[in-house]
Amino acid sequence: MAALAVSFGAAAATDIRVWHALPAHNAEVFKGLVNEFNRSQSDVRVQLKAFASVAEIERAISTAKKRDDKPHLAQLEENRAPGGAGRSYVQPLHALLATHPIKNAKWFLQGKNAFGHDANGRMLAFPYMAEVPVMFYNIDAFKKANLKAQPERSWAGLQDQLVTLANNGSRTCPVTSDQPVSINLENLAAVNNQPYTSEGNGFKGKGTPAFMFDVMFVRHLSLMISWVRSELMVKPEFNEMATKRFAQGECAVLLSTSGNIGAFRDASRLNFGVAGLPYYPEVTKEPGAPFLSGSALWVIAGQSKEADNASAAFLSFLAQPRQASRWFQNTGYLPLTHQALEDTGSSYFRNLDQWSKLVAAYSSPGAASRGFQVRNYPEIREMFHQQIMQALAGNQPAMTALRTAGSEASKIMKK
Repeated sequence: MAALAVSFGAAAATDIRVWHALPAHNAEVFKGLVNEFNRSQSDVRVQLKAFASVAEIERAISTAKKRDDKPHLAQLEENRAPGGAGRSYVQPLHALLATHPIKNAKWFLQGKNAFGHDANGRMLAFPYMAEVPVMFYNIDAFKKANLKAQPERSWAGLQDQLVTLANNGSRTCPVTSDQPVSINLENLAAVNNQPYTSEGNGFKGKGTPAFMFDVMFVRHLSLMISWVRSELMVKPEFNEMATKRFAQGECAVLLSTSGNIGAFRDASRLNFGVAGLPYYPEVTKEPGAPFLSGSALWVIAGQSKEADNASAAFLSFLAQPRQASRWFQNTGYLPLTHQALEDTGSSYFRNLDQWSKLVAAYSSPGAASRGFQVRNYPEIREMFHQQIMQALAGNQPAMTALRTAGSEASKIMKK
């Protein structure tokens, strides 16, 4: 097998444990690739273990006391820490690739993207589950409401369409989202070409920038509160409920992540399109690209040389054009390599509206969308989530929620 360039020299296969928390559809795609890899050679055997969440994987690794209780590769989220700090149990991918290079792979996400890279542009992790937030829309719902075939990109224009949708067949769910923080804070900044934090989104400081949620954030969160009150928006859920309702054709618009594309393409009787997130024309002339999000496969440190050889061989297999393009097309995660994108025919994009354009934006990210760095961001993000949900529930006004969020974030950064 061309991808397996490492010689193991031993008759017995080397087992490697791979832990993941992929949603059901993408987990099946991954399982198919793993089975193909295991059948294609006899030197390495990949053993998969599924978890309920990426956070659960992180807890399991951090509490494991023995090497054999840890995985060799694990799906972990980008923690936004400066230089990927805070994970003493991982081995940077660039260190593994220095001795086990993956040949002929031109990575799609270059060092300009902060996702999975350190300050020097070196890869910290295998960006296998990198995704972007997008706006999904039900084409049949728009047709039933006599609207043009795609949603408006301005928030005000989208609101007008949601009113029409609610009055013409989509009353139970005009719009919903499973990404409250991503849509209403992080990418409200990026898409409107505004800084998310001070200190150049954290890249010019020590990882403790200030969150200054100005009038744009207050205005937007106030708008979202009004949408919930008027039942234009089903209160965002931080679970699979929102995506399931859209897949079943109940919701007209869903603000979620691109990693749902594969599942939606397989959903029976769902006719959908993909558009960019809305923006405020009063703030920016043209919408910017949102931040990359999602997770990656991280190499866990402290394993044997044989195991590192095996892990490198498996990653090399995944990076080959046929496997990488299959993963991209069947999941909606961003292409792993340029070859994966090149091997994807135009027919794939034909019924996905703006998806091709949205993908292309990440070959050369702008300053506002390359990412951000903040100490202890996972804890901050959870706090942001709680503040937004309190506001959407009508328990506090937008300005109070955002002031509290900014203040609490400063305290968490200094822990």
